[in-house]
Amino acid sequence: MDSLNSNSRHGDFKGKHSVEKIGGTSMSDYVAVRDNIVLKPAQKESLYNRVFVVSAYGGITDQLLEHKKTGQPGVYALFANGVNDDSWLDALQSLKDKIFTINAALFETEAELAEANGFILERLEDTQRCLSDLQRLCQHGHFSLDTHLATVREMLASIGEAHSAWNTATLLRRDGVNACFVDLTGWNTNKHISLDERIEMAFGKLDLDSVLPIATGYAHSDRGLMSTFDRGYSEMTFSRIAVLTGAREAVIHKEFHLSSADPRLVGEANAVPIGRTNYDVADQLANLGMEAIHPKAAKGLRKGNIPLRVKNTFEPEHTGTLITSDYVSDEPCVEIIAGCKGIHAIEVFDQNMAGDIAQCDTDIMAIIKRFKGHIVSKDINANTITHFISANLKTVKRIMRTLEERFPEAEVSQQKVTIVSAIGSDMKIPGILAKTVSALADKNISVLALHQSMRQVDMQFVVSEDNYDEAIKSLHRCLVEVHDHGRAICLAS
Repeated sequence: MDSLNSNSRHGDFKGKHSVEKIGGTSMSDYVAVRDNIVLKPAQKESLYNRVFVVSAYGGITDQLLEHKKTGQPGVYALFANGVNDDSWLDALQSLKDKIFTINAALFETEAELAEANGFILERLEDTQRCLSDLQRLCQHGHFSLDTHLATVREMLASIGEAHSAWNTATLLRRDGVNACFVDLTGWNTNKHISLDERIEMAFGKLDLDSVLPIATGYAHSDRGLMSTFDRGYSEMTFSRIAVLTGAREAVIHKEFHLSSADPRLVGEANAVPIGRTNYDVADQLANLGMEAIHPKAAKGLRKGNIPLRVKNTFEPEHTGTLITSDYVSDEPCVEIIAGCKGIHAIEVFDQNMAGDIAQCDTDIMAIIKRFKGHIVSKDINANTITHFISANLKTVKRIMRTLEERFPEAEVSQQKVTIVSAIGSDMKIPGILAKTVSALADKNISVLALHQSMRQVDMQFVVSEDNYDEAIKSLHRCLVEVHDHGRAICLAS
């Protein structure tokens, strides 16, 4: 679909504005958002010509759905347990209490607090009525709860962003900024439309020269964002707004810099912001679950030639890291050491695979996809295929059982491992692989598997879980800390 700005009616702000996403942890500190982001724009001459897309406050989406890391059930997960389980009601009450506590800390007068509570309470009560009615309906044999769960998940997800966006717009108006709440959730809509149509309807008449839109990170669409992007939905909303409105730059505000490694592991003094990189590196990070942006959201920005900047909310003067399509480091460069814990290596060994490995791999991948396991990497030889997947243990057991049924003569096994990776826009450095393996060996870290593609943008090392922290620190010392950082983290060729 053409950009909004292809229409001459909108051409006067084409390329002038930025679209900026604020993460959940940052959102939880309104003063920092106001003072460090809104009142300190990249374009110093104006507070406007920006669009903000906000996440829910930290922890709220976990309570609405399930905890992103631990899997602890929220309202959705408890509701999905079955039509005779009312534990979701307690979870919804806990969520309501948490939301009211957040509001009480933000709004100073009784009138302001009553208005804020009234807005979100209406949605929470609508949700409770809807879920109660659905639960009763599905107690009849002709109706299946499973057929409605995707819609329930979408509805619940929308509440968190509606809450934070409405609050932020209201608070900014109180503080003298002409902000407006842009509700993309489709809460009261009676028409199912595409994501692009919803965005065009919302932004088509806004004058970005004089108004600051605060848009919900969740956007309702006829296809459903959650079904495709799950918890990455807000990044897709952010990306499509940037593309459709012809933004000059997309910005993500996080509670940390996109750094050479986790400062908590390698030390604050040793980890440095990357400064510049490309979308290829961003894709590698996303594959490890440490995404700067969801790969499909990045695809739209890359195609639209829109640069992405990742900034630290709490260091507003820092320019952050700029991600573009065409950037390549001046010299071969290791830009970041990253890793992924909780990986399950699922190995299928079958001598019957020899000569038919491609079909076997296709069948295995179809099974993993059916159970929504995320494949981080894989190994293949003549008779063995190993997939390294990110999934909870319950999902892994289901995959294992199905693989054993599909390959009754094979030996199917699994073990829990971790992956550490060195990533850069250009890592064509003779001897780097040998140097890195040697650095790990010096710390008595056994490499269970390793991968380096011909494009040489990343190296992956599979090690035991116990070795994760030391492997990250070892790679960072070997590939980053021994070199002059400057504006980038480069290795002499």
